[in-house]
Amino acid sequence: MPTTPPAPAPAQAAPETPRPVREHRYDIDLIRLLCSFGVIGLHAGSAFVNAVDRTASQGPGTYWAGLTADSLGRFAVPLFFAIAGWVVLVGAPPKDGARLRRRIVRIVVPLAVWTALYLAWGRLRGTNDGPVGELALDSVFASVRPAYHLWYLYAYLPVIMVLGLVVLVRSGRRPWGLGAVLLVLASAPSLFGDLAEATGRELPRFGWAFGPYQLIYAVLGALLLAAPAGTFGRRRFPWLLLAAAGLAGVIAYQHEVHYAIPYAHVLVALFSCGVLLSLHGLRVPERLRPALARLADASFGAYLAHVLVLGVLTDAFVRADLGGPAAAALVVGITVATTALSFGAAMLWGRVGASKVLG
Repeated sequence: MPTTPPAPAPAQAAPETPRPVREHRYDIDLIRLLCSFGVIGLHAGSAFVNAVDRTASQGPGTYWAGLTADSLGRFAVPLFFAIAGWVVLVGAPPKDGARLRRRIVRIVVPLAVWTALYLAWGRLRGTNDGPVGELALDSVFASVRPAYHLWYLYAYLPVIMVLGLVVLVRSGRRPWGLGAVLLVLASAPSLFGDLAEATGRELPRFGWAFGPYQLIYAVLGALLLAAPAGTFGRRRFPWLLLAAAGLAGVIAYQHEVHYAIPYAHVLVALFSCGVLLSLHGLRVPERLRPALARLADASFGAYLAHVLVLGVLTDAFVRADLGGPAAAALVVGITVATTALSFGAAMLWGRVGASKVLG
């Protein structure tokens, strides 16, 4: 009697390959933190330079202290765009349109809240340059009055939207809604101009846009930051020299040619590149990592708040007739005080769960 052949054993499913855990980039946290310090120092220096009408002869001590502080911070905005590009393209690319929308909302909500706070603060102090209702309407279309530093976010959001669109399309998604929003943003300036001409009315300036240099900083920054540690050599001294040469060039340009130097200028690019490559892949000691991560997390909130603090301090203390040592000490003191108060406030509201609203 023939025997029945044994049934084949069920095929075992191949074990899933665990997804690699992405190592946290503490060097990028450090760069982000230094950029925050740089922006605060830049804005403090700008107040000193403007106190003497951007002219050295009207107060040499105030002018040179301010110009130096301003120039020292010129690397910050390019590297902020570089970090933004790295996050979207490499560090945490959006997997679908919903995640990208949530990322945008996390920026838009604090932007709206702080715009309202700056408008209210300006009215309280009597520093607004127009009626609050008019300024509020203009801010919807990307006016930077009275919070001049928020211009960065009006460019940052379109940049991450464009990069996010590219990432989603390459992954096989079809983000039609995101594409439609970008089309509206691209066509709105000319549409507003046509409407103003047709109606004879002055319409708000539409500023939700980015310049080519901002996108270039984002893409090239992502490329540089994504490179493995050691790609640019083990020695950091040549990159520190590049940063120092770029800084010297920025100071000379701002004094001799034009203040303020454009962020698209080659000297700013060289300065920023030197700073980035000097810190790229830098190993942060483990004992410092928790504090660094907390400070980096608070940097967005500190960025949003710092102009409010800085305006009070510079209005109270900055004068045109300061001597050199006094002006240098004062610009350092105001920068340190503004940094401490801004980061302290951001960390405080982070502890009570208000970061989604205040940044």
